[in-house]
Amino acid sequence: MSVIDEVKQKIDIVEVISQYATLKKAGRNLTALCPFHSEKNPSFFVYPEQQSWHCFGACNTGGDVFAFVMKKEGLDFGEALRTLAERAGVTLPSRTAQREKKEEKEEFYSINDAAALYFHNLLLNSPAAEKARKYATQRGFTLKTIADFQLGFSLDGWEDLKQYLKEKGHTEETMVAAGLLSKSDDGRTYDRFRGKLMFPIRDSRGRVTGFGARVLDDSLPKYVNSPQTPTFDKSGTLYGIERAAAEIRKQDRAIIMEGYMDVIMAHQNGSSNAVASMGTAITETQVNILRKLSKNLVLSLDADAAGEEAMLRTVNYENILNNEIRVIILPEGKDPDDVIKEDINNWQILIDRAVPLIDFMFEKTTANLDLSTARDKSGAVENLLPVIAAISDPIRQAHYLQKMAGLVDVDMGTIKASLSRLKTTPVRRKVPARQPATNGIPGKGASSSKEEYLLAMLLQFQELKKTSISTEELLPKYFLNSENREIFNAWQEAKDINELKEKLDSAIYEHFDTLININLPVTEINVEKRYEDYIIELKKKYIKNLFAMKAASAEPVDDASSQEIIDTSNQLHKIEIHSSEKWNSPFTKRIRR
Repeated sequence: MSVIDEVKQKIDIVEVISQYATLKKAGRNLTALCPFHSEKNPSFFVYPEQQSWHCFGACNTGGDVFAFVMKKEGLDFGEALRTLAERAGVTLPSRTAQREKKEEKEEFYSINDAAALYFHNLLLNSPAAEKARKYATQRGFTLKTIADFQLGFSLDGWEDLKQYLKEKGHTEETMVAAGLLSKSDDGRTYDRFRGKLMFPIRDSRGRVTGFGARVLDDSLPKYVNSPQTPTFDKSGTLYGIERAAAEIRKQDRAIIMEGYMDVIMAHQNGSSNAVASMGTAITETQVNILRKLSKNLVLSLDADAAGEEAMLRTVNYENILNNEIRVIILPEGKDPDDVIKEDINNWQILIDRAVPLIDFMFEKTTANLDLSTARDKSGAVENLLPVIAAISDPIRQAHYLQKMAGLVDVDMGTIKASLSRLKTTPVRRKVPARQPATNGIPGKGASSSKEEYLLAMLLQFQELKKTSISTEELLPKYFLNSENREIFNAWQEAKDINELKEKLDSAIYEHFDTLININLPVTEINVEKRYEDYIIELKKKYIKNLFAMKAASAEPVDDASSQEIIDTSNQLHKIEIHSSEKWNSPFTKRIRR
């Protein structure tokens, strides 16, 4: 959670505004004479459930608690944030601290990149790497694949990498912090990875965050990873994501495998939407990374007890996705890379035949039970009913209750009675970052995703400043969240991303970085069309929001508000006509085909 979100959670907009205006109940909302201009009849409304306000009078504007404090006190966003943070008891990072943290990460990316290049050159050229080269060949990797994934080799000495990086100007302190060196009890440092096949691990932007390493003998453990560092977090990392993201979006499906070898072999054979979970445990963070690319996840973990157990633990993530997770059923005794090397067509068939995860759980749970006996019927229900109870979709839950009743040959009434008595363990579910819409008023959750996707496009595709759709048609007021509005304002004024970020308060950096790293379902070919679509959607949301808030205020829309809605609607209509004509012309249709 960012500090901005933390402040919003701890601050009640009603308490803040009540210091400046006398609020009176108006249904589920509050009204007052506007604190920004003189008036006899109240036109100012506060919406507690949405933590927002709007003046339907002379101001004809609104926003969140930050927007109110900024307007009332004449503050910029950073000053308003510090005022409210002090009130909420939230400590804000300084701009200096933010800059130092960013520079520290950049240093780690740099040293990791240098290490990856060093290891890769050793694998290709060093006589000491002959065993590693033979192993890579035996696994079926081509020279192109070795280069694409920048596979490497670490020498068996204790200070080879350390000396190389020192010559490149890096300090031992940074090497230790980056996880490249280990430190003994007496304070001496030595190379962490020795005599191993090396796998650089990258983030979605292609930056080396850490390393995986495999032994070349029968010693255990077979694999070791970098420790937790400022750039490497195993639970939040997906191996191969930088190479797989585009194909995941294209196919609208992600294959989650267990390890490096499976992913590399999959990509080598054209199954380029595969990533690895860095082990058998799939985490909520990893699921959320993939959810931005596709909601269709397919598990292909090794056909052993650990792999099956990992699949069963993953069922709770279906509620995050609001979609089924599916499972590839592998031939007995074979891992994914075995199947892929034998016949890539068979692998594709297995993907297409993947079964829903909960059906897989039914099969595994009942495989060794005798469902003609009361004891095993009871055991099946005891094991599977908590899983069914955790399903948030009522239709899917009803489907599996019926399946359970049929499986154990017990009437639905008995199964439902057992479900109602069940004391389930709370399941981790997706918690919206912002409040959902209530009482007919679009809440922050209804608009923030559109705001943030549009901002992400502006930040990631700088050429949109020169698009034929004038930026004058996209106004700051369409961004209901102040932090988004601040970034948009800075984008309008800045020449490039670096200048843009310098214009922002340091507390917005985290939100800014999130937007920069959003994986968009957009390509260079369709970026302008998607941009226009997002503008239309954001304007529609703004108009609907005005109507909904006014309806909730139980007051007639005044002339100013009515005129704004009419003007904005006319503008929107023009854009829709322009977009329709442009993207449905014979020439454009040929291009798109």
